[in-house]
Amino acid sequence: MMNLKARGFTLIELVVVITILGILAAFAIPKFVALDQQARFATITGLAGSVKSAAALARSLSMATNNAAGPVVMEGSSVTLQNSYPDAITGIAAAVNTSATDFTFAAGTATTAATWTKVGAPGIGCTVTYMAPQAVNTAPVVTVALSTAC
Repeated sequence: MMNLKARGFTLIELVVVITILGILAAFAIPKFVALDQQARFATITGLAGSVKSAAALARSLSMATNNAAGPVVMEGSSVTLQNSYPDAITGIAAAVNTSATDFTFAAGTATTAATWTKVGAPGIGCTVTYMAPQAVNTAPVVTVALSTAC
């Protein structure tokens, strides 16, 4: 008499498992693709918060040192001011101190906005802009541009 022991899986069991994995992958892959865009949105929104915080901190330092004209020193960097807030030329870049691998920075002027653009973003609209205040006792304007192409 032969002693038969089951070895491995049958062909039907393997086909069923592969089919179930295929169905799960069909639903899971689009979710992971959406996470990539959500991560970019979160990074850009986080940068906007950092820009606002850096501007507020620079203003606080200028008020605390009674130096409204500036410059103020933040973490060893000299931050030039415009109406007690960092200017858009070099001040806000020095105050924020972002990584060049994550964002590219385009300096503004006294009347135009500075812009950070997300490196590696597939489309237009992944930017944060900073407009220095144009008058005393006004706040800077930080704008986040997010699009579905981002």
